[in-house]
Amino acid sequence: MTDAPKDSPASTAPGDQQAPGAAVTAPDSHEHRSSLFALALGAVGVVFGDIGTSPLYTMKEAFGGLHAVSLSHDNVLGVLSLIFWALMIIVTLKYVTFVMRADNRGEGGIMALMALVVGTTKAGSRGRWFLTVLGMFGAALFYGDSMITPAISVLSAVEGLNVATPVFDPYIIPITIVVILGLFFVQFKGTGTVGAMFGPITAVWFIVLAVLGVIQIVNNPHVLRALNPAYAMGFFANNGMLGFLALGTVILAVTGAEALYADMGHFGKKPIRLAWLGFVVPALVLNYFGQGALLLRDPATVANPFYHMAPDWALYPMVILATMATVIASQAVISGAYSLTRQAIQLGYCPRLAIRHTSEKEMGQVYMPWINWVLLFAVLALVLGFQSSSSLASAYGIAVTGTMAIDSILLFFVFHRLWKWNRLAALGLSGFFLVVDLAFFGANSIKLFQGGWFPVAIALVVFTLISTWRRGRELLFTQLRPGAIPLEPFVASVMVSPPTRVEGTAVFLTAGREGVPHALLHNLNHNKVLHERIVLLTVVTEDVPYVPDDQRLETESLGSDFYRITVHYGFKDEPDLPAALQLPNDLGFKFDMMTTSFFLSRQTIVPTRAPGMALWREKLFATMSRNAGTVTDFFQIPTNRVVELGTQVEI
Repeated sequence: MTDAPKDSPASTAPGDQQAPGAAVTAPDSHEHRSSLFALALGAVGVVFGDIGTSPLYTMKEAFGGLHAVSLSHDNVLGVLSLIFWALMIIVTLKYVTFVMRADNRGEGGIMALMALVVGTTKAGSRGRWFLTVLGMFGAALFYGDSMITPAISVLSAVEGLNVATPVFDPYIIPITIVVILGLFFVQFKGTGTVGAMFGPITAVWFIVLAVLGVIQIVNNPHVLRALNPAYAMGFFANNGMLGFLALGTVILAVTGAEALYADMGHFGKKPIRLAWLGFVVPALVLNYFGQGALLLRDPATVANPFYHMAPDWALYPMVILATMATVIASQAVISGAYSLTRQAIQLGYCPRLAIRHTSEKEMGQVYMPWINWVLLFAVLALVLGFQSSSSLASAYGIAVTGTMAIDSILLFFVFHRLWKWNRLAALGLSGFFLVVDLAFFGANSIKLFQGGWFPVAIALVVFTLISTWRRGRELLFTQLRPGAIPLEPFVASVMVSPPTRVEGTAVFLTAGREGVPHALLHNLNHNKVLHERIVLLTVVTEDVPYVPDDQRLETESLGSDFYRITVHYGFKDEPDLPAALQLPNDLGFKFDMMTTSFFLSRQTIVPTRAPGMALWREKLFATMSRNAGTVTDFFQIPTNRVVELGTQVEI
């Protein structure tokens, strides 16, 4: 038995307010300035770590990478202008102004956005299928990004040692590997113990970025002319195709923009917007323009303009600070992979995996061992395979721009269907964002054979897994449904010819509501008895992040001491069936866990050549099903109260 998503539209608000009846109160409700400041500081540490470490490599790649442009006055101003307007259009206008308004009961991220938009389409329609596939592929692209970010960030920080002295060159890779190993091996402790340090350290990082930039700009204020978009237009005119390909490095400046939306549920809109507009984007712009001023004054610094901005005495402290900043940025991406996987499990796109909670206070802080070790293996493979941040930059960008393009497509449905915009206006704005995203995606696609294949390959593998799991569950339920005995005649027959009833309550978990659970039939056939109370329990995951306790249970009496209970969870709720059953209900009795038995039906999948899926996908689904976590652990059911009855199902 697994939880099945409910085909009901999720409520949303077209503005900055939460939807009516929202299950949680967004942090935006904090009116006290100190609370807002504290949340903004926390957002600086968690939300902006990825985009905040981009100055380490963006300008270096623009003038020294795979598709580098020549280092000239006009080209420096052109690249700076492109970076500035990319930050303004993609991050400030698209994500901060519009995407963050498309909250799913206060929550953001690609899965939340998909659930929000899919809920506006008719079940079984082609439009629903299209939006679901888009959302799944966007989530799959995120995993490629979550593997590259730790590798390129930490590697680019440690490479600063080369600026001090070439003696460190043989030790760059070993030091990077040690830092990455340390990062992943402490994941089981959770971010709670070090989370309080993230905000202050990252705040210091952004202050240093701004100070270094200001020092260089003061020496060459002429560089501020790049704020004029005419320099960006002139850059394309002067460089032709090479200018277009330069967008593949400019996009490095906005990697991490999706994190503003994904982490919205943790901090709220106001703190994130305040941190971005009042602190983060000024620091980033000052640093990029400072690097440009340095390049105009001393072209020899092109090998690593970021570290050359620092005075000699500050070089080693800068390497240490940069490494800390990149570790924090990597931590945010890793935690995001845990959260995304957990949401996918709840929504039925992923088999159950072991989830460990690392905080007694914060429900969202989780650790997933399997995801952790897969990410570690991939990150180490990237570092050892690509050897430098410049090589890794070729692999970066495709996953990011792909996710951004999917967000722009989904935005159209938000504008038109949820906010009731005129179709032309919705198409115009979302189309503008999509054109920008596709321009960056096109410039990055040329990197496909220079390393860009890696995130694409990861995304295809992940998409295959989650789509196979989703389709396999649908086929499984389809196979089980025709063989089910109708419930009403079964209950009536029990009333006419009652079997022996024994004390206690039997809870039978079932994914469907149409028929008698297989576990109930097996128990009756083998043991010839029924408990005095029979509860048919179905878990439904709603297209909203949280469901309040007073809406958790839906109960119905079927007669002859048979009862039906539907337990509703949001895709970010923590499933706990024993706790849910202790909530007040209208059944007239309370659950005593010591006299309650949970009966589960465990299906063994037998792949066949019957229509449905390709045979190799059926075998893959069967393998995933065998290795999925147990229902007992996932729903926190006491193991000594569980009885499992197995069946074989051909698909």
